[in-house]
Amino acid sequence: MTFPVIGVVGGGQLARMMAPAAVAMGFEIRVLAENETVSAVSAIPRAQVGDYKELETLRRFARDVDVLTFDHEHVPTRYLETLQSEGVNLHPGPKALVHAQDKLVMRAAIERLGLPNPRWAEVTDVAGVVGFGDTAGWPVVLKTPRGGYDGKGVKVLADAGEAAAAADWFDAGALLVEEKVPFSRELAVLVARSPSGEARAWPVVHTIQVDGVCDEVLAPAAELPEDVAAAAQAAGLRVASELDVTGVMAVEMFETPGTREGFMINELAMRPHNSGHWTIDGAVTSQFEQHLRAVLDLPLGDTGLIGGAAVMKNFLGGANDDLYSAYPEAMSTDPGAKVHSYGKSVRPGRKIGHINVVGQSTAELATLRKRAGRVAGIISTGRQATQETS
Repeated sequence: MTFPVIGVVGGGQLARMMAPAAVAMGFEIRVLAENETVSAVSAIPRAQVGDYKELETLRRFARDVDVLTFDHEHVPTRYLETLQSEGVNLHPGPKALVHAQDKLVMRAAIERLGLPNPRWAEVTDVAGVVGFGDTAGWPVVLKTPRGGYDGKGVKVLADAGEAAAAADWFDAGALLVEEKVPFSRELAVLVARSPSGEARAWPVVHTIQVDGVCDEVLAPAAELPEDVAAAAQAAGLRVASELDVTGVMAVEMFETPGTREGFMINELAMRPHNSGHWTIDGAVTSQFEQHLRAVLDLPLGDTGLIGGAAVMKNFLGGANDDLYSAYPEAMSTDPGAKVHSYGKSVRPGRKIGHINVVGQSTAELATLRKRAGRVAGIISTGRQATQETS
């Protein structure tokens, strides 16, 4: 029996980070990359360049793989439906993936399942936004149903005047408007589910966003009531089961103390996710290994922490455009920190890598954050800048 070939649509850092797990287990991984310079190309020998918005390109790529999975959610749903009807083994399938592709579809599904959901509405003009805001209360959050990520396609509107100024957002069609949820912090639940129905969840984590981009992840979320943590994990597992998700899924949430459940669901991502990068060094089974196990319908791995706590810190493009030049200083500063670079060119504000550090208990989280932040800062700014600001 030969080992399987896994095809990944999209050549970003998620596809790149699937490669070590695939190599370790003996699988071949191939990537359909957007161009020759994207993150995964330098790490995966069998990378093809092609447009994922072209059905024939997808057909050719799928022809020689055993399973097709995704680095992102942007492949047109109708093409995925066509591929599935032609016998391509897709995970997740289009009926599940559309809930991560279209926020209106997602909101309706969460409501149907009776899970904690902000008040929301589909709106087609400014009058609809104003009517919602006057009923639900201002401010409100306006979102494009498709294509938004890392804070893009999201606008907070304080009043009817700001809603009127967003009229051009409706040029592309209907939008999602939601109440602005008062929350204490952001959480995420990462789950994995196989086609045969086996499912596992990692511990609930605390995510910290800066300018709409995930900056840090603290695992597990400290001082989260046990009943809230259990309910959040159960919600993630139920979403995966009811929507027939296969592979890894992230459920982003708001912690809402004082509400019945203690949380509300924000968004879904049906692929490995930034909130799970800590699992590479901090969990028995990383999200990337688990995703490959799941899409191949293999038994899932243990999702427990290796220690008692872990912190992930993203590093963005900054003053230092020669990342490797900072490695000696960064690594000598903290030999226990793990550096993960995505092979991207440096641009200011661009997410180009992350640092993981692992400890023994949540009591160490503050120290772990300082350690990860210091190493990330050295790489992002360079040694000289770090010394000048220390």
